[in-house]
Amino acid sequence: MFKRKKKGKKENKEYEPSRRIFICIIIVAVIFCGFIARLFVWQIAEGENYKKIALSSTTYTEKTDAARGEILDKDGNGLTVNKTCYKITLNRLYVDMEKINDIISELIAYMDARSEKWQDVLPIEIANGDIYSFKPESNDQVNVLKSAEFLNLDDKADASKCIKELSARYDAENITDKKVLRDVLSVRYNMEVQGFSNTTPYDFALNISEQMVSIISENFQNVSGVQVETYFVRYNPDPYIAPHLLGALGSISEEEYNEKTKQGKEYTFNDKIGKFGIEEAFEDILKGESGTKIVEKNSDGTVVNEIGKTDAQPGNTVYLTIDSKIQDAANKALAENVTAARKNGESLAYQNGDSGYGEDCRAGAAVMLSVKDFSVLAAASYPSYDLEKYSEYGDYYVSLETDEKNAPLYDRVFNGSFAPGSIFKPCVASAALEEGVINKNTLIDCTRYYDYYESDPVACMHYHGNLDLMGAITQSCNYFFAETGRRLGINTMYLYAEKFGLGENTGVEIGESKGFLAGRDSKTWTAGNTVQAAIGQSDNAFTPVQLATYTATIANNGTRLKTHLVSKITDYKREKIIEYNDPDKPETIDTVSVSKENLELVQSAMRNVAESAGGTAYSVFGNYHIPIAAKTGTAENSGSDHTTFICYAPYENPQVAVAVVLEHGVRGSYSMNVAKEMLDAYFNKKQ
Repeated sequence: MFKRKKKGKKENKEYEPSRRIFICIIIVAVIFCGFIARLFVWQIAEGENYKKIALSSTTYTEKTDAARGEILDKDGNGLTVNKTCYKITLNRLYVDMEKINDIISELIAYMDARSEKWQDVLPIEIANGDIYSFKPESNDQVNVLKSAEFLNLDDKADASKCIKELSARYDAENITDKKVLRDVLSVRYNMEVQGFSNTTPYDFALNISEQMVSIISENFQNVSGVQVETYFVRYNPDPYIAPHLLGALGSISEEEYNEKTKQGKEYTFNDKIGKFGIEEAFEDILKGESGTKIVEKNSDGTVVNEIGKTDAQPGNTVYLTIDSKIQDAANKALAENVTAARKNGESLAYQNGDSGYGEDCRAGAAVMLSVKDFSVLAAASYPSYDLEKYSEYGDYYVSLETDEKNAPLYDRVFNGSFAPGSIFKPCVASAALEEGVINKNTLIDCTRYYDYYESDPVACMHYHGNLDLMGAITQSCNYFFAETGRRLGINTMYLYAEKFGLGENTGVEIGESKGFLAGRDSKTWTAGNTVQAAIGQSDNAFTPVQLATYTATIANNGTRLKTHLVSKITDYKREKIIEYNDPDKPETIDTVSVSKENLELVQSAMRNVAESAGGTAYSVFGNYHIPIAAKTGTAENSGSDHTTFICYAPYENPQVAVAVVLEHGVRGSYSMNVAKEMLDAYFNKKQ
């Protein structure tokens, strides 16, 4: 008998791995066969079906607007803020375009029944009940309508022809009521102009009432694509406080769009953009980032899925250095004193049968800076205007734009350049002392008429006789400074003026004029022009913000800091500080090369202007409760003389510097009164 031989442990170990490998190969082969079979079904057996499904489903990205950042004063009071409003939009992703004309007609009927406005831009109206005609003063809009890019009509085509072409363009030929037809076409026309598409909804009506919100929500709840949405509009709680400074939004131009796109910014042609002022200068800070919603829509137009969404990020908030109370005081003081100067001038002109008494005084500007860091506490330009009524093409804007006599849109603070008159004399005095052409004991005999250069004579207001520098500044002697200027020379004079910030950009964050510095910027020059420049005439022309910077530099012992309008930038909720202008760490722009002794002599003379009974500012500031240093000025120009004034206070520990210009104001008391009201507002608040 034979016995079966048992396998050893070694043989078992060799057998088990081989079996496992074989089993794994079988499993993998089965899986791959399954994949191959499924791919065959997808690509061959059902390939056409899946292809149709893919082609019939399309995704669209819809933009959601971001809240624009707000603009506040130094204390957080709103200057330009956001107000929540309601609007009616038509969204092409959801609306039935075969019924769009009926939907629009019904919307208009509800709006008209309650006298609420919808966006009506068609330059065609119905006259005498049934005749189409072009609206008055609408040539530009009519030309666009007839242009080759749109209806491609002859210039002679009348309004009826345009209506006929629009009716065919928008499948509205079945509408028989002329008014309904005209209104529906207006909406359809504007929808096309505004780029109405799957990614760009159309705003049918803006700022609707809460009653209309209820009506539309109730009556259109089953109409896809008609939506009532909330949105933000810019709102100015005090629309007159600083319109030139704050700025406004307007439609983005093609050039602006292209420039922003190059910078990597996301804009559409329907976006609003800052056009001037803080709104323009801080556009990138204020705008925020739009959100997106990605939806899937099938071939019959039905939205089947929302497949992605990113939330909009609001813009950042900008805190200005402006103090609303001081700004308000400056506005009121300018209005009062410009009016007073004009009325006084009109009375004197009538009495004397002549002109040049201030009867043409209609405008002015005033600025206050903090001496500590040259932050702008107030920047008032008069006449002002209502920023709430302002829009780039509205009737109110047109009335402002065409008011050539008052030029209310002109920003006199940052862009207006004015001959300074005698307020330029502290600069000349500082330079002359430092260069050694005069000293504190130098006497010059004023015989009233300075005629060293016969081609450029200088007249003084009085026969002052022998005067030193203290007396010359106190009494504002033209003769003394004409001779001092001649000795100093124009080249040296303007080099010191630059150090003080005259004819130089101050550093403010919005656009500003550089002004005009005599000699340096003059196209022609003669030796005689120097004596005119020395008394603040000739080609000298500076902005009020430059004059305030110059005054603050004197008060700051010759150190010129960067003049600025922004205190800090925070996130929209005002919780996180993004940028901060630390008042304890101001940026130094330049240092005037004048010794402490010489500058103190000039400062002392400016104090005497207000304190001494013979000083030109004594009538207003002789008994003022805060000691100030000042200089008055009168500048010749076409029309009545301008009146100018600069000061800083308190004299021994300067906190603020002020500059005032009244165009054609003549009498210095009016400009001094403006400064006094601003100082009152500042120091009363400090108490």
